[in-house]
Amino acid sequence: MTNLWVPPDNNLAIEIKNLSKIYKNSDSVHPALNNISLKIKCGSFFGLLGPNGAGKSTLINIIAGTTIKSEGNVKIWDLDIDRFRKQSKLAVGVVPQELNIDAFFTPVDQLELQAGLFGVPKNKRITSKILDLMDLTTKSNAYSRNLSGGMRRRLLVAKAMVHNPPILILDEPTAGVDVELRKKLWQNFKELNDIGVTIILTTHYLEEAENLCNEIAIIHKGKIAAQGQKNQLLSKIDQKILIINFQKKIEEKLKKEVMTFGEVDFNNQSCNIKYKPSKVTINDVFEFFRSKGIKILDIKTRDITLEDVFLMLTKD
Repeated sequence: MTNLWVPPDNNLAIEIKNLSKIYKNSDSVHPALNNISLKIKCGSFFGLLGPNGAGKSTLINIIAGTTIKSEGNVKIWDLDIDRFRKQSKLAVGVVPQELNIDAFFTPVDQLELQAGLFGVPKNKRITSKILDLMDLTTKSNAYSRNLSGGMRRRLLVAKAMVHNPPILILDEPTAGVDVELRKKLWQNFKELNDIGVTIILTTHYLEEAENLCNEIAIIHKGKIAAQGQKNQLLSKIDQKILIINFQKKIEEKLKKEVMTFGEVDFNNQSCNIKYKPSKVTINDVFEFFRSKGIKILDIKTRDITLEDVFLMLTKD
């Protein structure tokens, strides 16, 4: 299976400018998206993150062509969704969170039916190649009701690929999946990305986004709170975590002094200090405890994670 779509001159899979979506009813006006702009490069593995109600689903539905935007411009593979509605929709495959498969159809049947719905001629269908890519060849003629949970998830991905789209949207693809199956799905997604498919991932598993995505956007209350390369986002946060174990419990009268280093969490004979390297050094912390005659048994440092960044940017 290969990506047959030639990248546009601007090398952008999706370009969004000043996009807004407002839901109205008789009682209220709700802005689901508020003047957001995004650029997603061809071939990228893009993480779209945000808390529940942030606007992720609305954005995905606009890209997929199932929700009408209120304002702004959206281009998919350099095709304006207003002028080239049909062509732009063909450039996208969507893997929903819900398992919308027919229990009495085989994987082959479902892919052939889906390809027919997209108008793919029989001589141009790639059913066997997709089944092979998703590790479903041995189960190609088994009833879907007999497939494992992981196989059903892979079948959803396969259905989204029948028209060979250059862009694949994964909406919470590993929700409710155990750790082992999740890692197998990660491998499938990486293989799709390796052959040139642009992948947009929404997930509440921040470890998943950190492992898979090379670029990330965080949406909060309908606005883009941050966007950029994963490493750039992590480096923007001036914060590290120091984990210290002591020989004995810290006295209450000293705890307030320790808190001058940053955000501190005490737990019996240990503490976690979330500090800013631009203002505090590890040596400062060492010297403080040495001057107080407090013996340190063990010390560890931890760099900021995507979860830390996410929580910091989505605070109300």
